Amino acid sequence: MEDTELPVLIYTTFASLDDAQTVGGALVDARLAACVNVFPGMVSIYQWEGVRETADEVAMIVKTRAGLKDEVIAEVERLHPYDVPALLVLPTQGGSADYCAWIVEETQVATQGGRA
Repeated sequence: MEDTELPVLIYTTFASLDDAQTVGGALVDARLAACVNVFPGMVSIYQWEGVRETADEVAMIVKTRAGLKDEVIAEVERLHPYDVPALLVLPTQGGSADYCAWIVEETQVATQGGRA
């Protein structure tokens, strides 16, 4: 498997389940992600502009391939309601060969109706 085809996970958070599902759906529809996992019910504690904050958030993990990570980040930033969304690329190591191949297959440009 080429380096650009290696699976990566991209972690991000949202203020609402609706926002996470909208962005996640757009990524899958554009074939930028094979799958997204959305985890509602998370509580985040963080510093923002010098003030400690606590917020209910929704976590999302995007399953894609290394060759698309920059494009996925750009699209999430474009669609995300936060000024500075959390975006971290997490490399993977090992895993099911069949599952990794599925990620590659699902993120390929389709011959008809896929990503431009």
